Amino acid sequence: MSGSKPDILWSPHHPDRYVICDSELGLYRIGPVGSSETKPGTLPLSEETAATLLAINSDTPYMKCVAWYPKHEPECLLAVGQANGRVVLTSLGQSHNSTYKDLVGKEFVPKHARQCNTLAWNPVDSNLLAAGLDKHRADFSVLIWDISSKFSPEASVASEKSRFSAVELDSSTVVTKPLYELGQNDACLSLCWLLRDPKLLLAGMHRNLAIFDLRNTSQKTFVNTKAIQGVTVDPHFHDRVASFFEGQVAIWDLRKFEKPVLTLNEQPKPLTKVAWCPTRNGLLATLTRDSNIIRLYDMQHTPTPIGDETEPTIIERSVQPCESQIGSFAWHPSSQNRMVVVSAANRVMTDFTVFERISLAWSSTTSLMWACGRHLYDCAEDGAEGVQGAIEKDIATKMRQRAQSRYGHDTAQVWRNHLLAGGNDSQLKCLWYDLFYMKLCAEDLELKLQGNKQSLVHSGIKNIVKTSSGTTESRRCWSGSDRQTDVPRYHSEERCLALRLCGWISKGPDIDVEVFLRSLEHEREWERAAAVALFNLDIRRAIQILNKGATAEKGDLNLNVVAMALSGYTEEKSSLWREMCSSLRLQLKNPYLCVMFAFLTSEPGAYDGVLLESSVAVRDRVAFACMFLSDSQLPRYIDKLTNEMKEVGNLEGILLTGLTKDGVDLMESYVDLTGDVQTASFCMLKGSPSDVLKDPRVQCWIENYRNLLDAWRFWHKRAEFDIHRGKLDPSSKPLAQVFVSCNFCGKSISYSCSAMPHQGRGFSQYGVSGSPTKSKVTSCPGCRKPLPRCALCLMNMGTPVSNCPGTGKSDEKVDLTRENKLAQFNNWFTWCHNCRHGGHAGHMLSWFRWGALDGTRGSLVLAPCRQLDFFFKFGPKITTTEESLYPSVLVQIFFALAKIMSLPKSLFGGF
Repeated sequence: MSGSKPDILWSPHHPDRYVICDSELGLYRIGPVGSSETKPGTLPLSEETAATLLAINSDTPYMKCVAWYPKHEPECLLAVGQANGRVVLTSLGQSHNSTYKDLVGKEFVPKHARQCNTLAWNPVDSNLLAAGLDKHRADFSVLIWDISSKFSPEASVASEKSRFSAVELDSSTVVTKPLYELGQNDACLSLCWLLRDPKLLLAGMHRNLAIFDLRNTSQKTFVNTKAIQGVTVDPHFHDRVASFFEGQVAIWDLRKFEKPVLTLNEQPKPLTKVAWCPTRNGLLATLTRDSNIIRLYDMQHTPTPIGDETEPTIIERSVQPCESQIGSFAWHPSSQNRMVVVSAANRVMTDFTVFERISLAWSSTTSLMWACGRHLYDCAEDGAEGVQGAIEKDIATKMRQRAQSRYGHDTAQVWRNHLLAGGNDSQLKCLWYDLFYMKLCAEDLELKLQGNKQSLVHSGIKNIVKTSSGTTESRRCWSGSDRQTDVPRYHSEERCLALRLCGWISKGPDIDVEVFLRSLEHEREWERAAAVALFNLDIRRAIQILNKGATAEKGDLNLNVVAMALSGYTEEKSSLWREMCSSLRLQLKNPYLCVMFAFLTSEPGAYDGVLLESSVAVRDRVAFACMFLSDSQLPRYIDKLTNEMKEVGNLEGILLTGLTKDGVDLMESYVDLTGDVQTASFCMLKGSPSDVLKDPRVQCWIENYRNLLDAWRFWHKRAEFDIHRGKLDPSSKPLAQVFVSCNFCGKSISYSCSAMPHQGRGFSQYGVSGSPTKSKVTSCPGCRKPLPRCALCLMNMGTPVSNCPGTGKSDEKVDLTRENKLAQFNNWFTWCHNCRHGGHAGHMLSWFRWGALDGTRGSLVLAPCRQLDFFFKFGPKITTTEESLYPSVLVQIFFALAKIMSLPKSLFGGF
């Protein structure tokens, strides 16, 4: 184009051809490098493609705009707008048949010469060509030409010759009368046909965007705006239009044309071109002046009318097709995200493909997917066995399986939840047993009478031992022996409570571990049971357990050797037995056998060999400390052990921290390590105080677990969890979502009643009696308007069934039994969805039951709502007595109406 930057047009018919428009027209064919179609001297566009020049047209000087004919025939017909306003039809070396031969060289001349700014072919009626011109005070700026027109008035030939004296005109090739003239006394800078209706033309006028309808050219729809340049319609959404002004792009929705639905970020330099991608939905490309960057806007939303306060989500990107300044670009009509750009200076062309953003996504079932463009890829690793093993170890898979087994929902036998989790996780086993013992102690009636003790149950042993007072020291003999031991033991109520939480003893003041030992024997934990018996100074019982374990099925015969070594225990500090046990105990593989000999060979008060053995369960080490450490040693050890558990996120530490802030810190470390928000959610709900449940971390775990259940489509499991949560945390219960509301003020009747105070006059001012057993609310507590009347008893709704007339002496006839009168359901509001009549639920049930039992009254059963509707429209309001029956009242009314209207009684079902 003369004196301006070049432009590119892709052929609408051939995906491998395009035109470069500058001072001349150049037709190029694009193809792969080294193909038979490429000739010597081709222009390289990329590493894979090159362009071959096919034809050049220099017959149309002063070009300002170009538009390619949209139909297949003629295939290379171009409309060229010139600086003097003329529109010329030309071609690029194509031989046309006789039918279209006359179109080439045809000119369309306006009345007054001025610059032609834009051209647009009608996509449906291809004979129509719209041209946008500069402003002229006596002429129109939007001219729609019919290229098949042969109009050339003979009377105006002389005037045409005078206007174009330098050009010899052929009356057969010049058209001076447009088919439509629009936009008088205005300028048109851009225009396009609307794809949703070929009779609508969108034009960017001087100060507004205008929509012209060719069926009624006297009217137009317009909106005032400065964004009038480069109007273009989204090919994937015909109601979305883009336009620009200087450095700002406006996105319009033609269904809501008052203002732009979106304004893109303003660029520092003026824009020169905007274009929608024809192969990608919602992708808009923009180019600024003197720039080598094309900016892309990906509109991630469904194109619907958008409210005033919401805007669609867009993703902005920038691509750099070449190093030099870009003069123009054009999207390829069929290749996805492909474009050709031409430099502003020397026609250097580049074939460029915009690569899609790659989006990675983990599915809720541990599958990895990624999307790129229109392709979706599934990630699969080599070695199916290894992958399957990794999936089974993944915490998401474990939580999914546990959710299906109702893990965490057993509130009676809390310890069973570790079995629902598979039973192979030692930390979960310790956790749920800790919570089980906390539950048993919390339900202890004796502790409930001692409020301070009961409140300490869920606070953890760390807080329990700090409140210990009245500790007594005792020395006792070895059980089954008269030998006095020099090992001191400590006793207090708090220490007994700690032992109960550890599971060693049950309810009672005496320390009796026999029940615990039997349970360990049942679980075949022989070494642990022997250690617990030894810690309780019952060496004979420990030897019996070891012998039993050695003789049991699949037992370890080495336990007999350990039992033999225990039987030789002596308290002499310089004995050979003590010396050998101290040196050889570390060679024992089982930690409980090791700590047994460490206990027997330790000095009183120095039990590091037992307390620091990390392989021994925390509960056993804590129970041992509560029995053998003094008041000064015990808190220090518990604090140290608590900090260790919190740092490593060991769930056994819940026994120490309890369900407190320290417990949340420990659980946070566990979740950070494993990601198990399922266990964290259920654990924190088991007796935590309200301030702990309100902790943001706890709420985050709970919400994440709920979202996981939703992602897995476990709707029923999520509902069960919400119900479970509501029972344990009443503050989490959602507000009522279904209620009976007043027809006048819209407020909830039931909620307003329950929220009002029950003191003073109470509800007496609203028609409610003071009796708590026979309360009634016959008017809205909010606006005091009367509630609707029951269609049968004619009393206002809210009046209990037992207070309604007619329920005193005729119960056997109306079938309102004592059970129905006492049931709360009888007082519920019921109504028909068709006629909106209703009443007390008890009365409605009685009415339809009575009609169903009496076969001669079929008309009332078949159409009860119509009968009631007829009655309430034309019948008077009737006050019944106690002896009258509701159906008989209606029958009397029907008979009265039948007599008045002279209707036969058979109409009412043979009454």
